[in-house]
Amino acid sequence: MLIREEEGAPEGAPLARGLASVAPREWLMLACAVATVAFHSYLIFSGLIPNLITRPIHLLLAIPWIFIFAPAGSAVARVTGWALAVLGAASALYIVLAREELADQYGVLEGPLQYAVALLLIVTVLEMARRAIKWVLPAIAVLVLLYGYFGWLIPGQFGHAGLPLGYFLGTLVIAEGGLWSSLTGLSAEVVAPFVILGAFISAGAAGTGFMALAVQLAGRYRAGAAKVSVLASAMYGTISGTAAANTASTGMVTIPAMKRLGYPPALAAAVEAVASTGGQIMPPIMGAAVFVMAELLRTSYQSLMVAAALPAFLFFATAWFGVHQFAIRHGLRGLSREELPGWPLVIRTLPFFLLPFGLLVWFLAFTGYTAPYAAGFATWLTAALLLMDAKGRLRLGRWVMRLWSACLEAGRQIAAIAAIIICASLIVGVFHMTGLGVKITSIIISAAGGNLWVALLLTGLASLILGMELPTTAAYIICVAVAGPALVELGLPELYAHFFVFWYALLCTITPPVCGNVFIAAGIARTPWLPVAWRAMQLGIGLFLVPLGFVANPALLQLAAEPFLALLAMLKVGLGVWLLSFAAIDPLRRAWLRPLAVVAGLMALFLLPVG
Repeated sequence: MLIREEEGAPEGAPLARGLASVAPREWLMLACAVATVAFHSYLIFSGLIPNLITRPIHLLLAIPWIFIFAPAGSAVARVTGWALAVLGAASALYIVLAREELADQYGVLEGPLQYAVALLLIVTVLEMARRAIKWVLPAIAVLVLLYGYFGWLIPGQFGHAGLPLGYFLGTLVIAEGGLWSSLTGLSAEVVAPFVILGAFISAGAAGTGFMALAVQLAGRYRAGAAKVSVLASAMYGTISGTAAANTASTGMVTIPAMKRLGYPPALAAAVEAVASTGGQIMPPIMGAAVFVMAELLRTSYQSLMVAAALPAFLFFATAWFGVHQFAIRHGLRGLSREELPGWPLVIRTLPFFLLPFGLLVWFLAFTGYTAPYAAGFATWLTAALLLMDAKGRLRLGRWVMRLWSACLEAGRQIAAIAAIIICASLIVGVFHMTGLGVKITSIIISAAGGNLWVALLLTGLASLILGMELPTTAAYIICVAVAGPALVELGLPELYAHFFVFWYALLCTITPPVCGNVFIAAGIARTPWLPVAWRAMQLGIGLFLVPLGFVANPALLQLAAEPFLALLAMLKVGLGVWLLSFAAIDPLRRAWLRPLAVVAGLMALFLLPVG
């Protein structure tokens, strides 16, 4: 069988070893985890709290996870981590305690203490980002900060009039134009509740439930184990919203299973890498970048969820098409009846996954509650379901361990997202103060010669390059800040511009030479990464054309307004994607069919636009 009913204690819950064996560090982690979950849960129902209180506390709670609890290689890293943790937390606390005084300064620093606090906070945020996701994002932030202060020395249109240091740092640190911008508010008030929900769902039997359903539904088909990977990744993606976590979680089950069934290791890893990438666009939760998109577009999360539904379906349908064609090429069989989990296990375990999601969707679709409210209610239900194991038995001791594990995972993920978004907020803040984004927009329009399709290709390439070293959310924020206005000025609606940038930022996880999902999957499969990357590109070739498809067929993103046309556009784009996938994989080993499939696929995508 591909799956087993859960056994043992949840990973990451030290209480399972006995209270006497729990180290002080683990108690400290638990205290920080509970504080993080409690604070962000309280924000959902607390009403209006000043931003210069909630957002600095959000940073303060993230600091220990990056500087103290995350593994640090050298003694120097540990010492500097503790020092920055203390100084950064004290600086964030100063903003909270001095909020009323700072509000009267209108974003201008006064006195050496405030200058010291500003510099400490900026250094803390840059180092948090470096430790969380390596050097690219903080390096970009440093360059942008240097431009903000020294840009008046640059001649011509790329210079600016100059910003006094007190105003420049003050806008970034004691006002809401930088560290405490609406993006940070989004991380604290919208993304965090969904991260908590995902962590609580993952701590219980939901994983067994959706994996059992995926195996039962797809396992019997040709290349059943690979198609299980596609379905399981789609369902797990709604929980995690993170491609790497998706690959590591479902891949630990699906990749060894595929190898046991005779799949080439590179193919097994590639299937999981491609399928796991789509979790960030899979409703109802999706990834953090979609919440950022809702904020930037000033639209509801629910409307974006509906707009993303058909492209998300196309994403996983494309992966399914590719898997099926590899199955024909390699003669891959489905699972036998004995290898399926059986409907009794599905019926027993699926409610752990389905009930929270059903409640979430009901709140989002049929009530006037906000998305964080919906996540909060679904989390309460999930916490209650953690009382039961996969066989429906009440397990109070295990419930405590699961809550422990869920809080720890939520704390880690909230901190990682905060490190990314708060650092990106610095970049966006400088863009707004200096007009740098407008200047870069003019370059893009000039380079494209006023042609939208050329601008789209340049933007897609920039998103892929940025995304190679940055998480999807950071790549999307930076790229949409500089390229989004150019696309809009050339006639593309804002929604399409944002989805276009987001989609290509998403695909960087399978695009060589830096392709995080491929590296993770190759490690699990114990095979070199380069053949995995090649197979992943074959499987996902159609995915790179879907954004061009919904620009050419605008109805694809208009499911709410034009459902019939939207479905027609999906079928049309889906046909084009299938033909291009056929050409990339050549399942029948007929080379002469390939160019015909390419021409037919491009015609399906771009001729007779729908919408």
